[in-house]
Amino acid sequence: MPSPQPPRVVFAMDPVHLPLLFPPPLMARLRQASDLDPAFVVRDFADPAAAQTLARTDVLITGWGCPALDAGVLTAAPRLRAVLHAAGSVRSLVGEALWERGITVSSAVTGNALPVAEYTLAMILLAGKDTFAHRERFRASHLYPTEAETAHTGNVGRRIGVIGASRVGRRLLELLRPFDFTVLLHDPYVSPAEAAALGAELLPLEDLLRHSDIVSLHAPDIPETYRMLDAGRLALIRDGGVLINTSRGALVDPDALTDELVSGRLHAILDVTEPEPLPAGSPLYRLPNVFLTPHIAGSLGNELERLGRIVVEELERLAAGLPPAHEVQHSDLAHVA
Repeated sequence: MPSPQPPRVVFAMDPVHLPLLFPPPLMARLRQASDLDPAFVVRDFADPAAAQTLARTDVLITGWGCPALDAGVLTAAPRLRAVLHAAGSVRSLVGEALWERGITVSSAVTGNALPVAEYTLAMILLAGKDTFAHRERFRASHLYPTEAETAHTGNVGRRIGVIGASRVGRRLLELLRPFDFTVLLHDPYVSPAEAAALGAELLPLEDLLRHSDIVSLHAPDIPETYRMLDAGRLALIRDGGVLINTSRGALVDPDALTDELVSGRLHAILDVTEPEPLPAGSPLYRLPNVFLTPHIAGSLGNELERLGRIVVEELERLAAGLPPAHEVQHSDLAHVA
């Protein structure tokens, strides 16, 4: 009895990411599980060579830089049965036509959640030690801090407010467990019992803001969360409180946040902003109570290999006739990033 033909697989992404996503050992596994030309990468589905290849494609491996999979692309790919996304959110990639076709979608978003949670944990610990303010004072004075300047420094008993039990939020909650924190959680889709199992106390958003020393945003960017931290809610955070945003800038009113930070009342650690990047004249670049990073919390450098490994394992499962382990459901898009 002849063995089944391996699935015809095509890359669709910016090819600059391929070497980090799929170093030689992972590329070898891809080629063993599929019919794949590793040198062929689609950047434009309208390209004649891409259109010709799509007609014979069973599985697309997508990533950053992949054009949207609209109805025209699907018409050109009648054999397509799975999209394996070597990145995070698929919201901007897949449309209704794909779901109507019943095409399987899988994402490496779980792998991308880990570095974001790790970045956030690091920033929580540094913020609790008042690291950034001490650094600024030390640079200016070259003097060690006085007892008065360290009176409120430390991580014992810090109240950490986590907004959103997303994949990142849940991973962060795991990472927070070994530390001497009180962890608060707000998520409308989580019950008090589930929050307790995650190691947190579930609170309404306003109460979480009032009672947290450090607030970390991990909610999805959906219409319901747009500007969820407006001027009124930012004002609930205690004086000297810290806001960490590794989610999306759209979740926070940028003018209200700027006003709070310029006043010096709050501190912020911002890996994402709105707009992104901030204009050159933004005061946030210069404020001592603001720590800005250029959207680096997610997978970068050698962390991309983790995403590639997830995709390889998904392809091996599909080739073996097994369901994917990281499937994205159409219904998920209503409340995830």
